[in-house]
Amino acid sequence: MSVKRGRKFLNTPGPTHVPDRVMNAMHQPTLDLSDPYFLETTKSCFQDTQKVLNTSGEVFLYTSNGHGAWEAALANVFSPGDKVLVPETGNFSNAWSNMAKALHLEVINMPGNWRRAIDPALLEKELKKDKEQEIKGVLIIHTETATGITNDLPLLRRAVDSANHPALFLVDTVAAAGTVDYQMDNWGIDVTVTASQKGLMMPPGLGIVAANAKALSVHQHSTMPKLYWDWNTRLQAEDYRKFCGTAPQLMVFGMREALDMIFEEGLENIYERHRVLAGATHAAVEVWSQAGTLSLNAIEPKERSTAVTTILTDEGVDANMIRDVCRDEMMVGLGGGLGNLAGKAFRVGHMGDMNAPMLFAALASIEATLRYLDIKFAPGGVTAAIEHVAQSKKVGKGPFSY
Repeated sequence: MSVKRGRKFLNTPGPTHVPDRVMNAMHQPTLDLSDPYFLETTKSCFQDTQKVLNTSGEVFLYTSNGHGAWEAALANVFSPGDKVLVPETGNFSNAWSNMAKALHLEVINMPGNWRRAIDPALLEKELKKDKEQEIKGVLIIHTETATGITNDLPLLRRAVDSANHPALFLVDTVAAAGTVDYQMDNWGIDVTVTASQKGLMMPPGLGIVAANAKALSVHQHSTMPKLYWDWNTRLQAEDYRKFCGTAPQLMVFGMREALDMIFEEGLENIYERHRVLAGATHAAVEVWSQAGTLSLNAIEPKERSTAVTTILTDEGVDANMIRDVCRDEMMVGLGGGLGNLAGKAFRVGHMGDMNAPMLFAALASIEATLRYLDIKFAPGGVTAAIEHVAQSKKVGKGPFSY
């Protein structure tokens, strides 16, 4: 058994690298549930999450992953038998669709292209077909983690409005929150779903849901069985009820530190950092792909995610082997292909607590792995990434580091 030295690099698109400051903040004793320090910390986390999402709506925290937050959203605004429209974006739109079916919702799937963003015109057309307005909600994935594509939420909201349809607009921003601009109130988003383990720089374990006034009103008519997920329970005055039981105290302390770090850097600076790191990754892949064995899954540059890049492999190239060698030999964790892309793609996460040197290490490890496995590629991808970052530095976009 070989002994590995040095640190591991985590470039999966979730979970992501957790900053030392966040881990240290969690390293403290648990407290009485009514301790004033904990209650004030919890209150501040709710308030600052509203700022990150740009909403005045209610925020709910669950001891869960993003899938738990999905179920919380569905259970609170729908009733068994309700119709929901789910535009296909990739593996995670299909997974949310399956969850809706498990809750006895009637799902209308809108077929999509895994290499392009949702077409607003098709969404508007689909809603206009619903003459009786039986569709109660539209479920949108902001950034599809499997495909590396980010959807244009303002355009999609406009499509719903152009169809004059009253359906609730629900958005999963699990892979996008903290990486790209998100304006819940200004964009007319009724329910937001996200989680702690990606751009928000925390360990897995917190599911986050935000609801506006329209969603809270619709919630009062929901007959979906629920207790742990129920918003009414969590809106009661007693702080104990905000978590429907014992609070995940140490996660909350970590969340407080992560939010502090977010506001210290500034949201606009964070978004620019992610844009630059994503561009560097895309530049590297575009060079490698000149040999014809690799390609970016996202065809349209403006639709490419700033959080995760999905790289397709040519027939005969084992994407899982690339991932395995990177993890086991280079000590760099990458994401695998999901759903239709299983075995046909690997994914590079560049979100959260990430800077250029950390990204360069991952890209260099991929290039070394390609050479180790005798996979054809055009060399110079890492150089292209370095050049992209260097040119961005010269432009001087703001007082931040990447």
